[in-house]
Amino acid sequence: MRTSIFKNQDALAGLLFMGLGALGFAIALGYTFGTTIDMGPGYFPRVLSLVLIGFGIVIFVRGLRHCMPVEGGWGWLPLALLSASLLLFGFLLERAGLVPALAALFFVSARAGHEFKTREVLVLTAVMSVFAAVVFVWGLKLPYALFAWNF
Repeated sequence: MRTSIFKNQDALAGLLFMGLGALGFAIALGYTFGTTIDMGPGYFPRVLSLVLIGFGIVIFVRGLRHCMPVEGGWGWLPLALLSASLLLFGFLLERAGLVPALAALFFVSARAGHEFKTREVLVLTAVMSVFAAVVFVWGLKLPYALFAWNF
């Protein structure tokens, strides 16, 4: 059974990865590459983009071999909620602090799923807030306030 490339889920995923990798590589061309010993700001993005393109090629070829058709339609509400959760996190990070921004991220993105359980999202928010505080604020000394009310 043959399927069009545009109705083949693995082929589409491979094309998406290759496209994002090519976009990242093109953006990284504006930065100096450096060497392995003395890496420039463009070194890691270029290497990461090449890895993403490589994964895309592997998935695309796998999709051409196995022809997994796309089933169902687009989930517009989950896509909008996930996008909104990321935008909300970026907006709240400096204005409300890391913990409220993470809480908003988890609650809005959890609404995008089929099952929303308030208790599970509360536990996830608490655990990830402590983890983020320990790793990013106290461990790496990143300049993020845990709570800040700068609206």
